[in-house]
Amino acid sequence: MKQFLMGSAAIIAIAMPGMAFAQSTGSQDFEDAIVVTGAKVNRGIEGIVLPDTTKAKGVLTQDIISKQGSGNTILNAINLIPGVSFQNNDPYGSAGGQLNIRGFGPDRVSLTFDGMPLNDTGNYAIYSNQQLDPELIEEINVNLGSTDVDSPTAAASGGTVNYRSIVPTDDFHVTLVGAAGAYDMFRLFGLIQTGEFTPFGTKAWFSASTTRNDNVFNNFGVIDKQQYNAKVYQPIGSNGDFVSVAGHFNSNRNNFFGSLPLRVDTDQGRKAGPNSGDRYPITKAERFYTLAPCTVPTGVAGRADAAGSCGTVFDYRFNPSDTGNIRVNSRFTLSDKLVLTVDPSYQYVKANGGGTVVGNEARRDINPAGSPGAANCATAANSATVQCQAGFFGGQAYFGRDLNGDGDILDQVNVLSPSQTQTHRFAVLSSLLYDINDDNRVRLSYTFDHGRHRQTGEVGLLGRTGEALDPFPVDNPQKDVNGAILQKRDRLSYAILHQVSAEYLGKFFDQALTVQAGIRAPFFKRKLNNNCFTSSASGFVECFGTDGTIPGNVQTLNPGWAAPQKRTFNYNKVLPSFGVNYKLTPQASIFANYSKGLSVPGTDSLYNSFFFPVGTDGSDPSPETTDSFDLGVRYTTGRLQAQASAWYTKYKNRLASSYDPELNASVYRNLGEVEKYGVDGSISWAPIEYFNIYAFGSYLKSKIKDDIQIGVCPTNVSLVAGCTTAGTPVFAPTAGKRESGAPVYSFGGRAEVNFEGVTVGVQAKRTGRRYVYDTNLPTYRNTAAALTPVQIYGAAAPGYTLVDLDARVSLEHFGAPNTWFQLNVSNLFDKFYVGGFGGGLNQSYTVATGVYGSPGFVQIGSPRAVSGSLHVSF
Repeated sequence: MKQFLMGSAAIIAIAMPGMAFAQSTGSQDFEDAIVVTGAKVNRGIEGIVLPDTTKAKGVLTQDIISKQGSGNTILNAINLIPGVSFQNNDPYGSAGGQLNIRGFGPDRVSLTFDGMPLNDTGNYAIYSNQQLDPELIEEINVNLGSTDVDSPTAAASGGTVNYRSIVPTDDFHVTLVGAAGAYDMFRLFGLIQTGEFTPFGTKAWFSASTTRNDNVFNNFGVIDKQQYNAKVYQPIGSNGDFVSVAGHFNSNRNNFFGSLPLRVDTDQGRKAGPNSGDRYPITKAERFYTLAPCTVPTGVAGRADAAGSCGTVFDYRFNPSDTGNIRVNSRFTLSDKLVLTVDPSYQYVKANGGGTVVGNEARRDINPAGSPGAANCATAANSATVQCQAGFFGGQAYFGRDLNGDGDILDQVNVLSPSQTQTHRFAVLSSLLYDINDDNRVRLSYTFDHGRHRQTGEVGLLGRTGEALDPFPVDNPQKDVNGAILQKRDRLSYAILHQVSAEYLGKFFDQALTVQAGIRAPFFKRKLNNNCFTSSASGFVECFGTDGTIPGNVQTLNPGWAAPQKRTFNYNKVLPSFGVNYKLTPQASIFANYSKGLSVPGTDSLYNSFFFPVGTDGSDPSPETTDSFDLGVRYTTGRLQAQASAWYTKYKNRLASSYDPELNASVYRNLGEVEKYGVDGSISWAPIEYFNIYAFGSYLKSKIKDDIQIGVCPTNVSLVAGCTTAGTPVFAPTAGKRESGAPVYSFGGRAEVNFEGVTVGVQAKRTGRRYVYDTNLPTYRNTAAALTPVQIYGAAAPGYTLVDLDARVSLEHFGAPNTWFQLNVSNLFDKFYVGGFGGGLNQSYTVATGVYGSPGFVQIGSPRAVSGSLHVSF
């Protein structure tokens, strides 16, 4: 096998320099033996590669990544892979977006960077605007429905997305990129490649970038992003061993924008806008709305001043983040048959998101026995029926001190109250690879991942114009009258993973058949500490503040509150995988793969379970498990590559929000079985030297097995259709319906002409309808009389087609080698469409009264944007 691997490595070095196709160094080294199976390697037409492996994969190289626009998020590029759907919140990738792969949302997709896990340790979210500068990404690999056996993921039911940074070059050179575009976008990027600078072949690169643009849809706020990166690479010997140390820091300062209620009813005088009383745009022109300036009310002594609305608009809110990491990748040959790989990493995250709440200068009466209700704590004294306390209660902050400087404590003011998160995360992916003989090799791996996840809710002040004085209230938290830091949440979590795995790779029948079998055994531990009282099954909390004094009779007065507490959850599962790839001819192969997946409940649902006493139903949410199957064919020649696959995924214990009949509240619980299946396919063809074309498509079908209970029939049964007897269950009609948020189908393509230094590419993608709710029903509101429902939005967001254009002109003929100008136009025809949203079980609905809740907020689809960039390298 050593001769086979050496031959493969030589072909890779010549035809596909730097190609990896896997996330960790161990996975990359292990799979080198199956990536190359013929005498010729197809680098991939258009920079889109279909590696001939046992899994359904798609790979994008720098060839295509660089054409997607200066600085754009790498997740926008993978829209070209069938089965992937991504909606960018802005044209330049700096404001977030929504990812979906084969119907699984971002919290079910594992994202890694040089083998390092990037999903949030608490809720497994993916932050598309915090990714590596695209100029530094060598390739990105998408595993559809499966993962590598050493993957440190807690939630990869939908597959994995792995990207790798570039290796330093042997020679010194400098790269500079300047870009400008619509919405006052301006970007600068610089890269210095040192070349080999020691007798030992040490080489490195250093880079920095800055990006700034206005908010796309309104006259308020900006997006400001800076990023710094470095990598030092030390080769060891001549057999591919190395040690690489890299660092990354990304800082984002931007406002939220473009999220509006998904309703289009106009009969109540609603206009397009971001407030709860507004609606979604109906026309292209309505996408752009104006925010009028405002002033925070001035306090008047002796008067109970209201908070007003200044500063409460969604678009005034900041979404800041500081993220950094240090990554080490290494490979050591211990003998001619044994190789060790070790990839340690450290990450730091400081970020928040959220808006404002009402801040009360008075304290709050937490004694519900007071008559006729809560006392006015601005004037009342504590007694047997009055218990005035400072803290965060009922979703509002209570300070017990003057906030607006008018000398009294009678007023209400708006205060900034985001959800603050700070994370310190250590991980190690390690593997021992052993070549049994020329045709068989095995790998034993150990993975460790430890995340300290501190989630708080400090309060900050607003300036006179409603803007936050500091985007990070954690840096200057506001205190109550007793000196305690006010918190809307206060919890500390540890997400810990120990995982052992083994993998076998064998070649049979003169290397025509490849067999890959693996097994991983993750041991997940979640150590959770909640310093607040949990007052509802949906996780609502009541907080007395950091270092605040908690009265001893709190639960006597409020027996429905669960006390602050600690809990530990353990999730262990053996997850097998098996795949085969058979070469029918040197060009054609068939492949099949089975993998079992696991998604561990995130911290939000686990903290919600604190409301339930230990040992009762609801106190220990079960993890999701999946069984995924793929069957496909590939065909590859020098001018043509094609792949088609059919897949089926069945998962149990789908975690979502549903109604608990005993508590009369919505809680997170397991909703049984869901089936997903579909087809993916792509084909690329280069009929002549100067022209190539690529087409892809996918179809998705999902089926929820059961109806989900959302309440019980009220006493007045006429309020709810189908109710005849009070107290009987009311179900959301989800059985047989599709899951929400995912497109039913998508298809598209790209054509490119490259002649005499001029490259022109056009790519288009049609994204099918996406259901808003799992019930697949429209959105309603009630009329004033008789509560008659009126439809305010359809069951699904309509399908849409986006076309992008890129054109590049080389300046080499003008005496400037390695220099070009590039033009990018995103959404060429300025298509108006509904942007990203995650979907939900059903529209909120109060069964007892027959009243529909407000619709959810969704993003406006990103409008047309033109940008140009100049790339200079010397």
